[in-house]
Amino acid sequence: MKDAWSRTSSLMALLANCHRDPKKTRAYRPSDFDPFGKHATPPKVGVGVLKDVFINGKLPEALRQGGPS
Repeated sequence: MKDAWSRTSSLMALLANCHRDPKKTRAYRPSDFDPFGKHATPPKVGVGVLKDVFINGKLPEALRQGGPS
């Protein structure tokens, strides 16, 4: 199954790159479409940060100051 997705994701990247605007987006890679590929993991945060964002509607300090560098 992983081998089939490897081939399919290569074709999907080829097709997406044929129809993208090079001035607006970067080139796609097969790993962008492969569900078995390695993806970036979301940052780990404490429950207090999640509560502030989703319940209290407050942004974390890093986002209020223009985001992380």
